[in-house]
Amino acid sequence: MNQTNRRRILRFAPAVIWMAVIFAFSSRTGDEMNTMLPFFRKFFPHMASFDWGHFIAYFILAASFDYGLGQKGDRLLFKLSIIIGCGLYGVTDEYHQSFVGGRMPDVMDIRNDMIGAAIWVILVSIPFLKKRWRKVAP
Repeated sequence: MNQTNRRRILRFAPAVIWMAVIFAFSSRTGDEMNTMLPFFRKFFPHMASFDWGHFIAYFILAASFDYGLGQKGDRLLFKLSIIIGCGLYGVTDEYHQSFVGGRMPDVMDIRNDMIGAAIWVILVSIPFLKKRWRKVAP
């Protein structure tokens, strides 16, 4: 494997690491997760049914996928791929949760995952944000 291919693969390391973080949080039982939820509900009481953890986790996952893609991430097909990839990982996350005590799969979590990914894609499409992002992820 030449150095260019190795560099391309390493650009996806943040995405793989973040996917492992998501997996680790999904491995926590319902009781463990319920200790964190009151913190978010305190600041966003009107959005109690919206799972901010999923939104934020998949917003970051979308950013890490975008970083891995580099400038290819600016193309519409790759933007859609980022959102779909996050959604598919969300499906596997929900399946994984079905084996954890006190947790169960929820299609609304997948919705929140994809909203987080879509918000990332939309924000990074705004010209001045895109310009700043491409300085970080050329």
